[in-house]
Amino acid sequence: MSSSQAVVTAILFIWLGMVLAISFVEAPLKFRAPQVTLPIGLGIGRLVFRALNSIEVGFAMATVVALLFAPVGGGSVAAVIAVAMLAVQLLFVRPGLTRRSDAVLAGDDAPRSKAHYVYIALEVIKTIALLVGGILVLTDAVA
Repeated sequence: MSSSQAVVTAILFIWLGMVLAISFVEAPLKFRAPQVTLPIGLGIGRLVFRALNSIEVGFAMATVVALLFAPVGGGSVAAVIAVAMLAVQLLFVRPGLTRRSDAVLAGDDAPRSKAHYVYIALEVIKTIALLVGGILVLTDAVA
């Protein structure tokens, strides 16, 4: 296994673990906790997702740099898909979600956002791409 393959494999699997833990465990569960109102949950969610997305941007940049030094076949395609899904989430979906959470936190009765479902769909695609990419890079490395 080359250094670039090791870096890409590690990044993809760590990134995958963080997305699974935050997006699919923490995010839905916080709203089920006693005494957590919608504004409190949104406030927590904004902080948590801002931190997660910042880390994801770092992982995405490191992945792209590592792939420039040693493309890893099908794993490269999957990794690029994950990076692209993150970019779409941050550039096109998050601004709408932020506007809605701003309104709710300001006390407005904002309607539910369809953008949330788009974000979840992109998160599922990104999760699958991270898993497949990690497996393909690891498989290529041991073959």
